[in-house]
Amino acid sequence: MAAPAAALGSSALGQSGPGSMAPWCSVSSGPSRYVLGMQELFRGHSKTREFPAHSAKVHSVAWSCDGRRLASGSFDKTASVFLLEKDRLVKENNYRGHGDSVDQLCWHPSNPDLFVTASGDKTIRIWDVRTTKCIATVNTKGENINICWSPDGQTIAVGNKDDVVTFIDAKTHRSKAEEQFKFEVNEISWNNDNNMFFLTNGNGCINILSYPELKPVQSINAHPSNCICIKFDPMGKYFATGSADALVSLWDVDELVCVRCFSRLDWPVRTLSFSHDGKMLASASEDHFIDIAEVETGDKLWEVQCESPTFTVAWHPKRPLLAFACDDKDGKYDSSREAGTVKLFGLPNDS
Repeated sequence: MAAPAAALGSSALGQSGPGSMAPWCSVSSGPSRYVLGMQELFRGHSKTREFPAHSAKVHSVAWSCDGRRLASGSFDKTASVFLLEKDRLVKENNYRGHGDSVDQLCWHPSNPDLFVTASGDKTIRIWDVRTTKCIATVNTKGENINICWSPDGQTIAVGNKDDVVTFIDAKTHRSKAEEQFKFEVNEISWNNDNNMFFLTNGNGCINILSYPELKPVQSINAHPSNCICIKFDPMGKYFATGSADALVSLWDVDELVCVRCFSRLDWPVRTLSFSHDGKMLASASEDHFIDIAEVETGDKLWEVQCESPTFTVAWHPKRPLLAFACDDKDGKYDSSREAGTVKLFGLPNDS
């Protein structure tokens, strides 16, 4: 259910006009046909399976654009790539070369063979799954923690611990621009049209820059506390942000107003993902479940149980399958040893 506006505090609402709360009153009249249909599907496909991936915790999971492969990046300094077969992930390769933790990775938006990793070793690496080789290592100025690939495939943006974002030409592998920000940069993303660049920051704001000019367009007071993550829906209608106040807010891309809040989590929201049709939003935190909401109503559609905090979630680009990774421990022999597994939800119960 949507949170009442009063619960968000004045700093989240701002004034009326762009970047403020839309005057909404969301009273749901029972579950939609979509929710009922998906709940029926998940009743028969509620199985979560684990797949060994790394020797330490998994920070990031992402699907290739064609949905054939899942990549994971880990504290163990490697990336792994799995092939999605009928009801399972089959490990294809492990990618070594980084000298420090792989904190985030992403795939080329339209080439299903290329992905890029950001590491604390002050480099990013571009990998090709056809040769299983690193095709480029780009040196950067600081320890990298977030990365994204522009929708047109031409540019990679990488952010570091010193709040510098570097824009790298994906063909020449040279830096095209660099921006030092005076605030804590958390997550970065282009909009789907490739003409604006969004950053979430430690003051609870969403900063929007024009692209490629990188001129400030707007700063939205989105949350009363640290704004952690941001994701755009594949349809280009909405984007969502997750915050340390445990709220997920949904924003209209064109109007830049908040249309709805999701408030079922109790802990800071670390990770978000929209389903391929833009109709479901998965959000996760230190809560021991992943919330799956219907985007248009905010209604709870499903929850995926997990035994520990979740670091990363990613819906498959074509099917209702959710990849995720948690802070799991390998309790069989040593409860402090990290399990390094990747999980897949949405598999048939009888698989």
